[in-house]
Amino acid sequence: MPELNVSSDYTVNAESGLVEPARLCLSPNRDARPANTSLDLIVLHGISLPPGEFGGSEIEALFQNELDWDAHPYFGEIRGTQVSAHLLIRRDGELVQFVPFTERAWHAGESCFRGRARCNDFSIGIELEGEDETPYDDCQYKVLLAVLLALTTAYPNISAREIALATGCACMMHLGNNSRTATNAPDRLTHWTGHRTTRDAVVSLAPYALAGPHYRCGIPPG
Repeated sequence: MPELNVSSDYTVNAESGLVEPARLCLSPNRDARPANTSLDLIVLHGISLPPGEFGGSEIEALFQNELDWDAHPYFGEIRGTQVSAHLLIRRDGELVQFVPFTERAWHAGESCFRGRARCNDFSIGIELEGEDETPYDDCQYKVLLAVLLALTTAYPNISAREIALATGCACMMHLGNNSRTATNAPDRLTHWTGHRTTRDAVVSLAPYALAGPHYRCGIPPG
């Protein structure tokens, strides 16, 4: 994969918890973080609804509790699920924000990272629209890297060691040492490989350009 040129086109207001430019589409599936919580983890997820289909309104409908559960057989399997993420990066690179970073999104479920439980409390969840059999678009990687750079600038407790891949509802994959715990949850990232880039590309995030192949489609548990 060619090296990605990353710009600082995005800015994050640490007080409001909003990123610009992004389309704001607030989800009701959010609540307050515990008092005095420091944001120091970013969790990356992959999602497509219905599985393997892109470009529809179903992801936004799911995050806003407006999905028609009878519109597709798969939706019956997740009927009643209430989930959200802070951000969604669509196939064309559009950035959508559902939850301010100052609030807790419901993306990681029952989770643990480096011995710390309840990752929703201290993490930012980012969904990429995609699935395991289809490569992500270069524009998604470029937006992701630019957003990560903006987030680490606004929240300096986040570093390359605090970016994780969702491997299921019970755990995360740590980029620093590639440790993982297997689970059977539907939202997990598989066949991931790290991709080296120049330090100039992501500054504090080097050497991870987060350009692994593909995510499995699925829904993060509530």
